[in-house]
Amino acid sequence: MSRGIHANMEAALSADAVKPFFLVDLMFTSPVYLWSGGYTLSHSSNSYLGSGDLLTIEVPEESQDLGAVGVKLTLSGLTGTNILSAALQQEYQGKSVVIKLGAFDSSGNIVTNPVVIFEGFMDVMQIVEDGDSSTITLNVENKLIRLETANHRRYTDSDQRIDHAGDRGFEFITDIQEKQIKWGQ
Repeated sequence: MSRGIHANMEAALSADAVKPFFLVDLMFTSPVYLWSGGYTLSHSSNSYLGSGDLLTIEVPEESQDLGAVGVKLTLSGLTGTNILSAALQQEYQGKSVVIKLGAFDSSGNIVTNPVVIFEGFMDVMQIVEDGDSSTITLNVENKLIRLETANHRRYTDSDQRIDHAGDRGFEFITDIQEKQIKWGQ
């Protein structure tokens, strides 16, 4: 799939020494921001917690068809973090996840506009505890999964008023359903 890449990002990725990293936005009720480094990183007014080797991202596959291929995120070795409490206490199913690829320039500054490589929704989360630490495995569904979901909305007056209470656009649909209109006379 072709993606638009900012010129600065393209230059950083084609340099002799590339310093890439991943940013992960987990949009729980209280969002959790992670990145693949070892310290807290500030970017776009968010503080990304360094997860280093604790974070594993199963790289999404791309294909020619419009299949909804998901991603698996694994956080291992967690001990009493706000990530673990968010996973245990907050609603997560259907919440947004964004994974971005970024890079540092030769001075160690973040190159503008990291590339979004995956957007999806949290699906199934498994938490395994082994005494001292915990491992969270999160399956993330692609946004295209919504194309496989049936639309339960109807083109009726009562359905239209759910979103737009004052809209009268569908009020007379039932009156004109069997009406014969003669054109050109």
